[in-house]
Amino acid sequence: MSLIGKHRPNCIITQHVVDEVTELYQEQQERLQAAVADGHLAVIQVSEDPEIDIFGRLQQTGRLGVGESSAIAVAFHRGYPIAIDDRPAIRRAEAVAAEEGVALTVLKTPDIIVRLIRAGHLSVEQADVLLVSWRTQHSFNLKISSFADLL
Repeated sequence: MSLIGKHRPNCIITQHVVDEVTELYQEQQERLQAAVADGHLAVIQVSEDPEIDIFGRLQQTGRLGVGESSAIAVAFHRGYPIAIDDRPAIRRAEAVAAEEGVALTVLKTPDIIVRLIRAGHLSVEQADVLLVSWRTQHSFNLKISSFADLL
């Protein structure tokens, strides 16, 4: 999370995502709360009418969770990039963006890591340690052998 805190622009998270992490991944709740307390993430609400409308429409499809729907709604309305790795959610977000005529920038984990490397917050070697850890300890397998492949 300290790396996320170094990413520019600053990263935000919706309260819906916080609630989902808290509810579904209790072991990660403390880490998330610490990241918010340390200023690595800012928590925002889905609060403006256009966001609420988009959020409601996304929820009606039954294809996305409340966290994904809220993040997509905020990204659309406020023009923010969205950090997401879930392929079905990305496809849905891109489809709705096309329907709405909204430009959408999707950042996946490798994109964020490459940005951190380019900004000097992380070396390729350090990023590759993360890559191995994700693959061996977290069932998160990126189809690259090294972040050097993406630079």
